[in-house]
Amino acid sequence: MNDPSESDDEVFSPYITVQRQHWADLARSRQLRLDETVLDGIRGLGDPIDLDQVRQVYLPLAELINVYIDHTTSLYRHSNWYLGLSEQPTPFIIGVAGSVAVGKSTTARVLRELLTVGYPRRQVEMIPTDGFLLPNAELERLGLMDRKGFPESYDRVALLQFVKDVKSGRRCVSVPVYSHILYDIVPGDRQIIDQPDVLIVEGLNVLQPPRPSADHRNSLAIDDFFDFSIYVDAPDEAIRRWFMERFRHLRQTAFKDPESFFRPLASLPEAEAMDLADQTWDTINGPNLRDNIKPTRGRATVVISKKADHSVDYIRVRRV
Repeated sequence: MNDPSESDDEVFSPYITVQRQHWADLARSRQLRLDETVLDGIRGLGDPIDLDQVRQVYLPLAELINVYIDHTTSLYRHSNWYLGLSEQPTPFIIGVAGSVAVGKSTTARVLRELLTVGYPRRQVEMIPTDGFLLPNAELERLGLMDRKGFPESYDRVALLQFVKDVKSGRRCVSVPVYSHILYDIVPGDRQIIDQPDVLIVEGLNVLQPPRPSADHRNSLAIDDFFDFSIYVDAPDEAIRRWFMERFRHLRQTAFKDPESFFRPLASLPEAEAMDLADQTWDTINGPNLRDNIKPTRGRATVVISKKADHSVDYIRVRRV
């Protein structure tokens, strides 16, 4: 935690920095109800997360989220009592943000599992925001195919409406489904979210600030409806290397699927394919990280900071 040797910038930061060992000690007495078989099923491609890291990093994070859930529930009860209302509690929404290849999807899936098995009476759901990407045909029409993943490539109105509907307690809210094989929205396929206790929303741009509306009224951001948010961070060069390693692996696996949008890349010479991946990072993923994703880091409740070997170095928690 903070100590007298820290600089004024750290002392007066909106965050408290918690070193890895102290963080791991927070949940030392808690039982980890997750085994290697389950972890194998939720571990992201190229992410070497193991049970020790789950126990030392993500179990304390799940416990902290539970503290927020308990206090949010208490606030709801006291507010209802004071206002003389009988409103039903609405879902507790968690946002998980970060770059391509940084491990945010693994973080979201591990948290879903820990929150489900640790608190079995709660219904925990998760959605990726990929389903709100504009269909490829629309991206082509708008000249945005080379900016896929940038904020403007999403149907932001639909995404915001979805989060508003869930937070207001609406039943059976549907979400478009995205296929990483097709690299596109799956026509007619929908995921239904029906009043879960906890919803995890994972995506590149879920912490984007509000955009001015056309009528110049105050606009809303997606994270205005979040009760807790996480940014998964790492050095830019490490993320770039992880992206390249993942691309190399996908050429040998998913890209060979006959239905894969990227099937032509599987048969390219190695050097040519990797040059294309390098160019993709330099022109799309890198600029998106620098200009759109990383600037939202300071909006998160918790920042998980990774080192170049994927291990978590420290955690920053926003002061309450």
